[in-house]
Amino acid sequence: MKRGAKRRSSVWECFEQVGTSNFVSCKKCYARLKYCGASTSTMMAHMMKHMSTTTLEVEEEDEKPLITAPRIEKGNTSNSEVTQTANMFPNTETTTPPPERDHGEKKRSRRSSVWDIFIKVDDEVHCTICDTKLKYKSSTTSMMYHLRNKHSDKDNASNEGASLVTHAEVTELICRMIEKDMMPISVVNGEGFQELLAQIVNGYKMPSAGNIMRFIEGHFHEKAEDLRVQLVKVEKVAITADFWAALPFQRYVTVSCSFITDDWKGRSAVLQTHMLSEDHITTESITEMLLSTVQAWGIAGKVTACIHNNKENFLSGKACDYVTWDFAACFAMTLHLAVTDGLSEDLMRIIAAAGRLVQHFNHNTMAREALEQKQVQMCLPQHKLINSDKTRWDTICDMFEQLLEQRWAIKAVLSDRTITSRQDAQDLEMEDDSWQIIENFTPVLATLKWATVVVSAETEASISNIYPITFSLIQTHLVPKENDVEQVREFKLKVQESLRNHMEIDSNELASKPALIASILDPRHKHLSFLTPAGRLAAKVKLHELVSKLDTMTASGVLKDEQQETPVTPDMSQQVLASNLRSDTKNTMMLLLGDNYSSSYATDSEAQVDYYLRDIAPSLDINPLDWWKINRQRFPKLESLARHYLCLPGVSLPSLQSEAGQTFAAMRTRLNPEHMNMIIFVNRNA
Repeated sequence: MKRGAKRRSSVWECFEQVGTSNFVSCKKCYARLKYCGASTSTMMAHMMKHMSTTTLEVEEEDEKPLITAPRIEKGNTSNSEVTQTANMFPNTETTTPPPERDHGEKKRSRRSSVWDIFIKVDDEVHCTICDTKLKYKSSTTSMMYHLRNKHSDKDNASNEGASLVTHAEVTELICRMIEKDMMPISVVNGEGFQELLAQIVNGYKMPSAGNIMRFIEGHFHEKAEDLRVQLVKVEKVAITADFWAALPFQRYVTVSCSFITDDWKGRSAVLQTHMLSEDHITTESITEMLLSTVQAWGIAGKVTACIHNNKENFLSGKACDYVTWDFAACFAMTLHLAVTDGLSEDLMRIIAAAGRLVQHFNHNTMAREALEQKQVQMCLPQHKLINSDKTRWDTICDMFEQLLEQRWAIKAVLSDRTITSRQDAQDLEMEDDSWQIIENFTPVLATLKWATVVVSAETEASISNIYPITFSLIQTHLVPKENDVEQVREFKLKVQESLRNHMEIDSNELASKPALIASILDPRHKHLSFLTPAGRLAAKVKLHELVSKLDTMTASGVLKDEQQETPVTPDMSQQVLASNLRSDTKNTMMLLLGDNYSSSYATDSEAQVDYYLRDIAPSLDINPLDWWKINRQRFPKLESLARHYLCLPGVSLPSLQSEAGQTFAAMRTRLNPEHMNMIIFVNRNA
């Protein structure tokens, strides 16, 4: 039998060889012993004579392992070594190593503060500040030296309980937590929260709710001042009014603004959140509230239009009598109303049955685990079934897509009597006709859902997409097909009619709608191919009117600026004329006909509009703001008008259509009305 490799003796934990000489040095008393190169007997004898167990236990204040007899493993040591070790340790069995000492048994008067900074991993310690790794046997000396040399400016290792984070920084972090997570300020009064901080930060005294509120008020005023500076530089803005409710009797409206910066970047910010009184919700009160908000922020004369999600239609055409801007409904709300109008009783019954089926698998552990097994057996995606939300129609589409994907796995579980009882299976199983309706209905819902996603995008001008998408839905996607089931055919026709009414497709005032004006100023949609020839002509005439109106408003100011910037005395004019007469023919023609003769389209408003409309349209994946940033010098008249209308969002609050937006909508309902405006402002304008 082959002999195993000889293990290194444990005495080398206390000795080290001196260079390449035949001497070894004791790490404890620094004694030098002769070493012949094979035997460790002299070192063992030295350990037993000069390092008794009692001495070793008290030698180090920090955790020191006991020096015990070296382990003797069977088959790995010669008989002479075993005999020698047995004589040196008469009370130790040679076949079984002595049990290791449990360091936790040793009572310690005080724990070293370095363990607040270091973490022990196997036989190493890791610094949590710089991630340095140090060897650790039993002493904390090396860790102390590391803290003194590397982190003396952050932490004084010799002071017990010292903290790397100051109390002021902890207070600042608490304020940031309340702002980001939209938590009530009263959270600082919670006993559990205070106990947590007392355990983490030594000696920290929790500020009162009033002090925390004053810190957050400071952040509020800083952000408000920064926003005011930005709004002063902006030529035009759009405002949005997002109506929402925290409780049945607590209704609010959050007023936001959107604008385009000098470098053609879209920006948005929350201005103010108002609490509405149920007894005084009228057109006059809401418009007065909007007016007071824009006046407080100094943008009263800069508002192009207001986008709102008010279902009661308080902000209709009548509201325009009180303000100078237009009103437009949130497109996400318009689609929601159209889909709701299109849902028949048969479709509602199928939606309810699908919801019960999903709820069964989500709440029944046995059924859920069986479905997961069937998914693996059938090589299906291991997706969890999604239930619909009554307040969001787009979740119906998500629920139907998952049911269709997992249909046969669901049927297999329902037909297994060891998992699902016969009665439950009869109540939950849907008929084949219902599955056919779901299969036919889901693509229609998916199209409407993606329309909402596109218009809710925050990365580009979204309002310019509203009418192209609306006409595409009416003329293409909502047209009944031969293979449509009766319920889906009826749904398409009802949604068509609802969109026509809400979007005023057949109105004579369509060309004056802010969304359509934005479409013609969007280079991707400027051809307006979705309109009739008469509709395109009306939109073109409206664009000319707006450009002419803009010229009239700025003409007097421009003339004054030109007169001030180019003063010419009689003597200077004679010198310039004489100089040009001596030049070549080209300069003479420029003198006679003018510098802008060859590029008159750039200064003539009507010609500029015609040139813009005849220009080749870019592809649909181009951001219109990026296009205007590049081409603004070509169309200086239209560039200013494009800033006015492309800043309009398509929905009242774009981020609410995303998952993060839904989380925000849920979190804001738990705020105290007293602090509602301040917390929402610092959260959304972070």
